[in-house]
Amino acid sequence: MSADAVSGLDLPALERFCHEHVPGFRGGLTAELVQGGRSNLTYLLSDGNTRWILRRPPLGLLTPSAHDMYREYRVVSALGDSGVPVARAVAFGQDDVLGVPFSVVEYVDGTVIRTLEQLHALPDAEITGCGFALVDVLARLHSIDPGAVGLDGFGRPEGYLARQVRLWKDQWERVRTRQLDDIDRLHAHLAEVCPPESGASIVHGDYRIDNAILDPADPATVRAIVDWEMSTLGDPLADLGLHLVYANPAFAPVLAGYAASTSPRLPATADLAQRYAERTGGDLGNLPFYLALGYFKITVIAEGIHARFRQGLTRGTGFDTVGAAVAPLAAEGLRALRTSG
Repeated sequence: MSADAVSGLDLPALERFCHEHVPGFRGGLTAELVQGGRSNLTYLLSDGNTRWILRRPPLGLLTPSAHDMYREYRVVSALGDSGVPVARAVAFGQDDVLGVPFSVVEYVDGTVIRTLEQLHALPDAEITGCGFALVDVLARLHSIDPGAVGLDGFGRPEGYLARQVRLWKDQWERVRTRQLDDIDRLHAHLAEVCPPESGASIVHGDYRIDNAILDPADPATVRAIVDWEMSTLGDPLADLGLHLVYANPAFAPVLAGYAASTSPRLPATADLAQRYAERTGGDLGNLPFYLALGYFKITVIAEGIHARFRQGLTRGTGFDTVGAAVAPLAAEGLRALRTSG
């Protein structure tokens, strides 16, 4: 295998870890980088008989709260029998093995739709069914009592929105590569109009179509939701707002210009919001704020990816377009807030 395929892994150390902590591991570890990630690095592990997925933080400059591996592992462990589909937790490694914390979960066989081409190979009925199924799973996640699955104390729901506004401004200052006045304006407006929380639930923090593993025979069946590193207890409408924001074509350059979430063949965002409201009974009157917060968040995340790309610290392809998304996403956030007036 190429050197890039296992960049970020110490295979001998990882093999020793697997012998000790991964049930059924037979030895002869192989690993390959899974393409498509823009945040934590994802690897497919195998011993020739069983496959697993390993997740570790990206190389180089990190936004700490966005790469909390134990947070991801803890929520997946908690949700294993909840009815929300996840890849079951297998083992967690501290930084004495690879130099950073990492998680190992089961491999879930299925389809991940990342690109417009992959999505548009499906008939319209299946695309529509998939879009609504994702919202249904999100509503199911938000209906779970955190205490009932052992996630009391997983986050602080009270004051969540104001902390998010502050957090992502702080993250911007960590990763910024340029002056962008619209980010400062967006932050100021969000801080000024920040409402009380609409409620409290487990939130995924990065919910979109390519963070789902789907049944190849029926894309309306979600086999697993993945990429939980930004999950916490917070306002469920922040999850919904971000999910809807990912439909905007301004997001496409973050995934090399072909992001499946931006397809006009998926259900319209108004229809998805209505579906969510029907499933949860939630009041979406403040939805423009949550959309603007979503734009703020992904603007900063895109800038962080762009910063790592400029430093030569990304792995895989398609990172050269990410920087072009930053200014348009910030402008879309301001536009969303203006619609609330």
